[in-house]
Amino acid sequence: MTKDPRAPLDSQARPEPLHGGHARPDAARLDAVGMVRTARERVVARVGEAEVVAAALSAGRNVVLEGPPGTGKTTLLRALADGTGVPLVLVEGNAELTPTRLVGHHDASRVLTEDYRPENFVPGPLTRAMTEGALLYVEEFNRVPEETMNVLLGVLSEREMHVPRFGRVPARPTFRLVAAMNPFDAVGTARITPALYDRSCRVAMGYQDEDAERAVVAAATGGPEGLVHRAVRAVRITRDHAELRIGASVRGAIDTVLIATELAVVRGAAEVDERTGGDAALAALTGKVTVADGLTRPVEAVITDIWRRAGEELGKP
Repeated sequence: MTKDPRAPLDSQARPEPLHGGHARPDAARLDAVGMVRTARERVVARVGEAEVVAAALSAGRNVVLEGPPGTGKTTLLRALADGTGVPLVLVEGNAELTPTRLVGHHDASRVLTEDYRPENFVPGPLTRAMTEGALLYVEEFNRVPEETMNVLLGVLSEREMHVPRFGRVPARPTFRLVAAMNPFDAVGTARITPALYDRSCRVAMGYQDEDAERAVVAAATGGPEGLVHRAVRAVRITRDHAELRIGASVRGAIDTVLIATELAVVRGAAEVDERTGGDAALAALTGKVTVADGLTRPVEAVITDIWRRAGEELGKP
């Protein structure tokens, strides 16, 4: 008999719920080899992290990815999801991510005329991920309100949730949570409860070495080698600069190269000269760094010095 697609989720045939929060290997295992193969093709110099994350997901574990912005967390997870054929549901973590927005809500206009019915429920990203057996990827997880974290923790423990006036929502065996966060950002963030770490595996994703970052920028921009090297060196200097509290990620180098090459065209130059490169660095980097407390000069002056220093270190005039 054909099932009514509007029927409550708990009335449809579903895989047997997982017991005690532990996945059955036969039902929940993901294709770790396929995930890593795809990651090798798409992600530069992250094979080690890809292997560990893929193994954890295949083993039925949830994952916490820790690292500063621009270290390839989202790119890596997209590649892994594509490699195993599992949907990816992306959620931006912030103070506005309430339990209702995460779980879903009843359509108010339809409730007024039809009362509460299963077909009036609008599923949120958590409900969609659970019913599709998807990877739920929550960015900036440490910005999520505590009550929303508690909803997620309940799902990780029981692999199901009960939605008022809708019913029970079981998680398909391939459902996983991947929570990403920057542990170094203390502004507007909350301390992550040990209960999350107890139900997850933690993988650190720091900045890559200089050669890897050069490869990332070259692949993303196709820019001249000298410009790529200088842009990468500049962003690496920002990370250890005394006048900056938080430095730039590899995205800053990518933006510098892209802007510089276009700016050279605008100015009718055959190549990127010192002025053009410096102007591009100012546009690309000043908004991506956080100045240290007590800085007495403009951030533009700091970036100008960093761009000059990067050139000197690489033997540029």
